[in-house]
Amino acid sequence: MPDLIRVLILAVVQGIAEFLPISSSGHLVILDDLLGGLGESATLVIILHAGTLGSILVVYWRRILKLLTSDRRVIGLLVVGTLPAVVIGLTIKRGFPWLTESPILASAMLIITGVLLILLGKLKPSEGEYTGMSWLGAFVVGCFQAVAILPGISRSGSTIVGGRLMGLSNEDSVTFSFLLAIPAILGATTLAIKDLLDGTEAASDLPITTLLIGAACAFVVGIFALKWLIRWSREARLHWFSYWCIPFGIAMLLFYASK
Repeated sequence: MPDLIRVLILAVVQGIAEFLPISSSGHLVILDDLLGGLGESATLVIILHAGTLGSILVVYWRRILKLLTSDRRVIGLLVVGTLPAVVIGLTIKRGFPWLTESPILASAMLIITGVLLILLGKLKPSEGEYTGMSWLGAFVVGCFQAVAILPGISRSGSTIVGGRLMGLSNEDSVTFSFLLAIPAILGATTLAIKDLLDGTEAASDLPITTLLIGAACAFVVGIFALKWLIRWSREARLHWFSYWCIPFGIAMLLFYASK
């Protein structure tokens, strides 16, 4: 498969699944296995995450600006919400790295994501604002994010469910989820850079133009996916994504069981 096509496939999947509640990690792990190794190098991880981080910054730039001025308390909430993912993420990376690479686990966890989305559709409407969330509420949402380190568990889906359980409105759950994604993506990028510097991962031999095209593709696709998610959250339709996650997860489990 030509390098550019391979990178574009990864970029489109990253841009869509990073924001829609269907798990980018789960889809990439399964795709990597089905297509015989798409080969997400540490360099490519950094580039694609930079593209999707740019999508968040563009869509939420007004909210981010408020964090630096009138909503500084939210920065503390984001720190508290990030701690569980740091602890669990480092534990898995150091002790159980195979968990993040298993297509069978990813398939099973996609079903769990679908169940979470069904639960989301059954929750009663709430009107809470993320700016008034308690420290405990931020920590609980952070625990939902930490579970999403497992491939197949959607980070956006799980944190939105966590926010709703903590009394946030649909839109504020989505907003807090993606503000919380900023340190999460920066953390993943930092770990990838560390792996490059210490030699754990080899640098990509892809041309810089191919990498930049991948970043641009993930950025543009990410903007559309994020706006799609925001619109559907306002219309209380996010549980519709369970109709993809559950059948796809079951199909993949049956596929691997038959091998």
